[in-house]
Amino acid sequence: EVHLVESGGGLVQPGGSLRLSCATSGFTFSTSWMYWVRQAPGKRLEWMAGIFGSGDLSSIEPSLRGRFIISRDNARNSVYLQMNTLKSEDTAVYYCMRSDGYWGQGTQVIVSS
Repeated sequence: EVHLVESGGGLVQPGGSLRLSCATSGFTFSTSWMYWVRQAPGKRLEWMAGIFGSGDLSSIEPSLRGRFIISRDNARNSVYLQMNTLKSEDTAVYYCMRSDGYWGQGTQVIVSS
């Protein structure tokens, strides 16, 4: 059974950083495209970043470049999202997702002073 479990969210002040983690099981992680998406209150789901293989293939939403970094550890079957210089508009529920649509329960990020 496929499982994806996000963690690392929380309350952070503007300008702060968080590192989100997504632990997975039940499938061959190393050959799966993995994504981070988010949904802000009252807004549509937003694709943020994707990564494949050993991490040499990745893509990130242009507006997030320079602040967010996606990475993965195939030995730990995990994907990560390092978020820096957080802004209030980054407040959302963050989900990791496998390419065929499996996703986790999400982790809440609130950026507020």
